[in-house]
Amino acid sequence: MTIAAPDHATVARVIRARRSVRHYRPDPVPAELLEELTALALEAPSSFNLQARSLVVVREEEGRQALTRATGGQPHPQEAPVVLVFVAESAAWREDRGDVWLTARDRGAWTERFAASSPDDVRLFHEDLARRGLEREYAVKDAMISASFLMVAAQAAGLATSPMNGWDEGEVKKAIGADGREDLHIALLVPLGYPAETRVHPGRRSRELTCFSEVYGR
Repeated sequence: MTIAAPDHATVARVIRARRSVRHYRPDPVPAELLEELTALALEAPSSFNLQARSLVVVREEEGRQALTRATGGQPHPQEAPVVLVFVAESAAWREDRGDVWLTARDRGAWTERFAASSPDDVRLFHEDLARRGLEREYAVKDAMISASFLMVAAQAAGLATSPMNGWDEGEVKKAIGADGREDLHIALLVPLGYPAETRVHPGRRSRELTCFSEVYGR
């Protein structure tokens, strides 16, 4: 597949311009734009197209205050008009995902045979993950990919984001109504809004230290 030069230049510019912003203006994010950004986040690929990740859009004051407490009083969720909580669903493979198989088949993306065999393939794969204690890890990976899509899309739309660490998972679950759900895991919190500060690129390590050919460290 050949990427048009202007498209490549735009994507490269957007990625290089994105910074993690801690302070936000109170201006609301337009509803249509928010809907578009979340739709783009959900376009992210996932293992077996199982889509074992969801996102919770928190806009109300009560919810954002709860997330503020869960993050130890950090400014992001206090100031940003929207906080997106990316949730990893480690038990999704145990649920009925017939809509996924049928949609892929009907769109011509999967053959009838592939779609029909997918439930068993998914079960066998995830049973092996469960034996090795890796269910959560795989679901979190899919949620993080979705969050990355969101951050790039938000930057292209003139909005700022910041992937947040430093929160209490139990408290975040309470804030989004998922308290007690052992099958759900908080992958990332992403404040979203118009920036109230300009962040300078802090730089990245030399490519020679972080990108290798064929063998790690070489």
